[in-house]
Amino acid sequence: MKKAFRLVSVLLIVALAVALFTGCSSSTSTPEKKAEKRVIKVGIGLNEQSPQYKGLQKFKEIVERESKGRIEVQLFANSQLGDDTKMMTALRAGTLEMTCPSTAPISGLDKKWMVFDLPFLFPNEEIADKVLDGPIGQKFLDSLSQNGIKGIAFWENGYRQLTNSVKEVKTPDDVKGLKIRTMENPVHLAAFRALGANPTPMPFGELFTSLQQRIIDGQENPVTTIYLQKFYEVQKYATLTNHFYSPFVLMFSKKIWDTLPKEDQDIILKAGKEAGLYQRKINREMMKESLANLEKTGMVVTKLTPEQQKAFMDATKDVATKFEAEIGKELIQEVKAEIAKYAK
Repeated sequence: MKKAFRLVSVLLIVALAVALFTGCSSSTSTPEKKAEKRVIKVGIGLNEQSPQYKGLQKFKEIVERESKGRIEVQLFANSQLGDDTKMMTALRAGTLEMTCPSTAPISGLDKKWMVFDLPFLFPNEEIADKVLDGPIGQKFLDSLSQNGIKGIAFWENGYRQLTNSVKEVKTPDDVKGLKIRTMENPVHLAAFRALGANPTPMPFGELFTSLQQRIIDGQENPVTTIYLQKFYEVQKYATLTNHFYSPFVLMFSKKIWDTLPKEDQDIILKAGKEAGLYQRKINREMMKESLANLEKTGMVVTKLTPEQQKAFMDATKDVATKFEAEIGKELIQEVKAEIAKYAK
């Protein structure tokens, strides 16, 4: 009987010890936190047919696949969330996750970005890709952090062309006196003043109505934008000047970025770069299609000869010098030297 009692006592002591150990373990250990679901809102100014929007659809596809549906990407086109400047302000405030403006409005935050707005800077798209995807491009993306923005990747808006409702443009003299809408960018304004135009900055969302009401004579944008925004309905003449090469910059709110786990950051960075390569490809395909479609609408499309384009280049050659103090002379030289390296 005593042996049985001792055995029961030992078993009770062991059970109590196990229970105490288990209790201590559960109270001191922290269970692994389950990754939270997240919504990323992305706003742009262009419509749902644009190569930019199609690139964002690819971005959405990659992010949602890689996160197994944990991250949802919501897309807002047609300036639903404001123009580029307003959306960048929202990023800095942490009230919007992402946008994808061209480089021109970024110069309002940091003047060195004006280097990409210099007229006739990139001789072709392939060289633009190499420079923007290289060390110089990364340096610019990294510099956005000082203004509360995380730079993800360079995408493509494309070469900007001139349209108007007054006359065919073949020479800089033909531009004189035309009231041309430009982005709110000092380099763009200076370039068109050098051509003798009357540049008028305004938000993109107001452009079609202003052209329709003849408040302005013309505008400048890539061919795809001209076609998809139906500017041919209010513009008779288009001239393929290639006066600016315009990149897009996919960007994220740094205030929100800094709260993301590294896993999510890696997914977004990977998706941004992969979708950017896709976006450039379809952008170039759609440029060719849009040009043919503009001609089908009856728009007069003027393709400049090398001599005619040189006249435009000569007319704007002093623009870079005027902005050396703001952009930085050494930076302009650095970018031009990198371009020249690939042009050989």
